[in-house]
Amino acid sequence: MIDVNGIQLHIAEQGEGPLVVLLHGFPESWHSWRHQFGPLAEAGFRVVAPDQRGYGGSDRPEDVSAYSILHLVGDVVGLIHALGEERAFVVGHDWGAPVAWHTALLRPDVVRGVAGLSVPPPFRGQRPPLETMRERFEGRFYWNYFNQPGAADAEFAADTRTTLRKLLYSASGDAPDAGRPEQALVDLERGWLTDAPNPEVLPEWLTEDDLDVLTESFEPGFTGALNWYRNLDRNWELTAPWQGAVVSPPALYVYGDRDLVPAFPGTPELIERLPELMPNLRKPLVLPGCGHWTQQERPTEVNEALTGFLTELRD
Repeated sequence: MIDVNGIQLHIAEQGEGPLVVLLHGFPESWHSWRHQFGPLAEAGFRVVAPDQRGYGGSDRPEDVSAYSILHLVGDVVGLIHALGEERAFVVGHDWGAPVAWHTALLRPDVVRGVAGLSVPPPFRGQRPPLETMRERFEGRFYWNYFNQPGAADAEFAADTRTTLRKLLYSASGDAPDAGRPEQALVDLERGWLTDAPNPEVLPEWLTEDDLDVLTESFEPGFTGALNWYRNLDRNWELTAPWQGAVVSPPALYVYGDRDLVPAFPGTPELIERLPELMPNLRKPLVLPGCGHWTQQERPTEVNEALTGFLTELRD
């Protein structure tokens, strides 16, 4: 445990050298980076992956507003300094990617390089995101469902292991409907998981032991993790001063062609604009057949991309 930004964060750590901070997404933990620790440490880096606030062994503030993007970026900056460093490479996946992108946007002085997996930079739109999605999908988009007080909290906690099994499989490249944005829509009367596939056998990239670790980390519940989504409109308000700003540190973006996130409405157009929004972006890497859990589904390709990117910037 390490004291950061007024809370305690649980971290996993391996290796020596320039600091690399790995930020997980939803519904995940530090364990999502289990395939990256060894290769990055062997390449000469100090690798640290926290359970972010609201997750795993880290603190879970009760106040919903304590999960804003400014708090999350503050955690990353505070973690870098608490580890005795002034700067670091920051890598994020899923929700961890927006935290990484915003850290590079708001505090480029502490970011040597930034990489995002699955989720491209969430550049601020003209309207609050929940309002936009509510109108576009008649309130059925999962962001809106997560903002119904207690609804997703109760559904997910009813059977933690089955919840995680369904969420991880259904968004993976192994699922029959992988990559379709319709997966993000919720039956408001029956919940999100009722019709989600529950595989008899887990895909090769996810073992029962992995599921054990993740299930234990969510035994306290899902509310802390869901509170991140309950700040989407607040984040839009807080980031108004950076409207139109660009991410200046060297950047890498990696995603799978069976990932539903890059298929969200408007996202393909955003990906095409990335070079103008991130002037130091390397060519995006697209992984064929890969779903949402990028570094878990395709560890070899992701490790090669990250090692090459980080080594280039270190040398």
